[in-house]
Amino acid sequence: MDDIVKQAMAKWPNVPHCYGWLALDARGGWRMRDEAAQRADAAGDRLNNPALVGFINRNYLHDERGNWYFQNGPQRVYVNLEATPFIARTDPQQGLVLQTGQALADVEQVYLNDAGALVFVAGDRVAQLDDRDVAQVLSLLELDGAAASDDAVMAWLEHGAGALVLPWNGKRLAVERIGGSDLSSKFGFNRTPAP
Repeated sequence: MDDIVKQAMAKWPNVPHCYGWLALDARGGWRMRDEAAQRADAAGDRLNNPALVGFINRNYLHDERGNWYFQNGPQRVYVNLEATPFIARTDPQQGLVLQTGQALADVEQVYLNDAGALVFVAGDRVAQLDDRDVAQVLSLLELDGAAASDDAVMAWLEHGAGALVLPWNGKRLAVERIGGSDLSSKFGFNRTPAP
């Protein structure tokens, strides 16, 4: 957390929290949701200012109830999550990189949900893979020791027969099925924080 944020929190400890104004989309983009976007249940405008995005990334935290927020000076701006608290992209040097710019190292678990989204877990970090990188990673999957075709992966998703494995960074990670709506309860995060 930035020092300037810590100082503002100490100076103004009772600033009300903000809900519904900031979102993280499934491609790792921060979205500003003004009143019109909130009324229309729209994604909002993507934030592109590097300084602002960097400030949000450095001050992105969660509370004890599984709500993710951006600490904006003395105010918590709670984040609506389209998918998971983090979104990962593939990177030739680091393997996976989060929307915050940090590497997602030491992946422990991999999930494939019923919509075909891949989710990586490393420690307390839960990151859905950006859909633009899914085909690349799905092509690495093996089912019962052989390369898994798209049809084989779809059959596995439907019936769960066989051992689906993702070779990743020198490990062979077992892939588990999970319902898209089950992610938040399994990993303890709220997609839409409320007071």
